[in-house]
Amino acid sequence: MRKLLVLSVSLFVLFFSACISTKTGTAKTGLEGTKVNTYLVGEYQDKASVRAKLESAGFIVLAEYPSVKKGATLVFTNDAMKAEAAKPGRAYAATVCRVFIDDKEKMISFTNPVYFGKAFMQDEYNHAVFSAVLKKINATFPGLKASPDELDFDVLAGYHFMMGMPYYQDQDTLGKPNPTTGDSVAKAMKYKKGKAVIFELKLSDTTTLLGYDLSKRTKKFVKKIGRQNAALLPWTVAIDNGQAKALNAKYYIAICYPLLDMSGFMGIASVPGAITKDLGKAFKK
Repeated sequence: MRKLLVLSVSLFVLFFSACISTKTGTAKTGLEGTKVNTYLVGEYQDKASVRAKLESAGFIVLAEYPSVKKGATLVFTNDAMKAEAAKPGRAYAATVCRVFIDDKEKMISFTNPVYFGKAFMQDEYNHAVFSAVLKKINATFPGLKASPDELDFDVLAGYHFMMGMPYYQDQDTLGKPNPTTGDSVAKAMKYKKGKAVIFELKLSDTTTLLGYDLSKRTKKFVKKIGRQNAALLPWTVAIDNGQAKALNAKYYIAICYPLLDMSGFMGIASVPGAITKDLGKAFKK
């Protein structure tokens, strides 16, 4: 009787666990319990060569941005990532793929689409999509090696630097829809005659992602904490149903620089506020 009771309880637990798994939609990727590197580093190639290879591999190059002195970031995407990013609140996932080309240190560094895909898609992360992108990058640029920057795959979706620091969902609201037109994209294009907008990527009828240029003074923080990770620039602004938002700077800097310690953060204490101020200028009434 006791054995029968134990068996019944065990079956109930297994059934209940299965129901929970189905309800949350959490899919196994094979990466649970492992560390995922933030970047893929390779031997130097110039911008023209990198762009040509990306385009030949089927990627869409959205922008070439001078992220630091003697260095540039190419932002690229494809239709599969755009489709994922079209989901509500996931616009930033469209540009998880970037490559920093360092003409000074003679190296290239790709953002890892699995790392940033999991961070930005969270429970909606589709490993088949982002791992396929990673596979294509590795095939197109043989010999890439993992950077020392890394985080546990299990913590990426709920990542924050430390207690009291922002999460992915704690985004900055930069401006409300225009009461007349409801068009924050038009506001951004009007500000400085559109010169601050690096790229415009329409993801759906209601969602657009903008690449945005920070002021020269503000973006100097990259040089201070590590030019090797300059692919975090340009910043992006998501406009959903007319409302402009951006990833909180404390969150985005931390996830792009997982090796940055508290001392490093204190050294750029004024930067997050300056970034929010820079981004907000275009969306004021």
